[in-house]
Amino acid sequence: MSSNTPRLRSLGLDPATGKEALAVTHPGGRLEELADVHALKAAAVLVTVVGAVLEVGKASDAELAAFVTPLHAALEECVGIMAADRE
Repeated sequence: MSSNTPRLRSLGLDPATGKEALAVTHPGGRLEELADVHALKAAAVLVTVVGAVLEVGKASDAELAAFVTPLHAALEECVGIMAADRE
């Protein structure tokens, strides 16, 4: 994906409806900044939850496998944020 291509990003949950708020973001724009903040906060929460599960050490393989997809998505988004900061 080109760094100049707008993309649909999550801004979090709308407190009034409970639905995910999405926005078309543009590099360097305010909505992109809000989406970055949301993505980093969400990744931090996911890391904390997964860390707690691993620390307990009693999770089954199936329970741990349930975290693979969300962890991959969070990592991919965080890498995208870091790469955009380098451009």
